[in-house]
Amino acid sequence: VQLQASGGGLVQAGESLTLSCTASRSIANINYMGWYRQAPGNQRELVALSRSGGSTNYADSVKGRFTISRDNAKNTVYLQMNSLKSEDTAVYYCYALLAVLGYWGQGTQVTVSS
Repeated sequence: VQLQASGGGLVQAGESLTLSCTASRSIANINYMGWYRQAPGNQRELVALSRSGGSTNYADSVKGRFTISRDNAKNTVYLQMNSLKSEDTAVYYCYALLAVLGYWGQGTQVTVSS
């Protein structure tokens, strides 16, 4: 599975961005699809996760501000990020877990200026 992430950029605090991750195959039966992020000097951390059954999980730091969604027809997962904060600055990575194999997309930089 190849994952193509896009949508990063430079925004001011309080603004919004939407990240997209398009897969090279159908995502309808991909167990988990999610977004992780890694800030300089930090470990990569889970931001949001979408399961094939429809449930989602979010990091506490983004609950109420970020929304993950899937469009199976477009083989795409989105991360809507609202009320961005400077601490959201990181490289964001798309991830897919199919059976026991995990796949990463290339990162997309999100920079939030305060």
